[in-house]
Amino acid sequence: VQQISGMLTELFQRARLEKPGQVDPRAAEFTLSLLAAMYDRSGTGYIKTRSAAAALIALSGDTLLAKYRAFFQFYAVPDGKAALITRSALRSLLTDLNQIPAIVGESCTLSCVEIATHSCFHGVLNSAIVEEKFLSWLKSEPAVLLWLPTCYRLSATEMVSHQARCR
Repeated sequence: VQQISGMLTELFQRARLEKPGQVDPRAAEFTLSLLAAMYDRSGTGYIKTRSAAAALIALSGDTLLAKYRAFFQFYAVPDGKAALITRSALRSLLTDLNQIPAIVGESCTLSCVEIATHSCFHGVLNSAIVEEKFLSWLKSEPAVLLWLPTCYRLSATEMVSHQARCR
């Protein structure tokens, strides 16, 4: 938790320099509290870096494709010339990401993760998949992660302004 706290402090200090007046001085503290509520419910003082990274990626303002590629990079394992994501790694990713809606009472069961993993690997004979297959599956908006593109679309429309008047 202390290492993540230091990283968040540095991250938000840089953000404050890039966007003066737009970043709350307590952003690192708030983000750490959120991560601890999601990934350290028993108060052990330990949060997996990869879990925290998945949450920060998911909650970032980046495009969906950029988020999906970052998930692959964090959870894939090297296999010679290429990186692959295994069933086990996909389960870990989905479990980590599902802590985000769980914090607001919208959790999914372990069976949801298993069903999603099975759907991603449907028709795959190998024990791992390449990035293209992973991205293709995510673009199909699997039910277990439907909240992610929905949140992205909502945030993308926040700044939309129509010059119409209502009566």
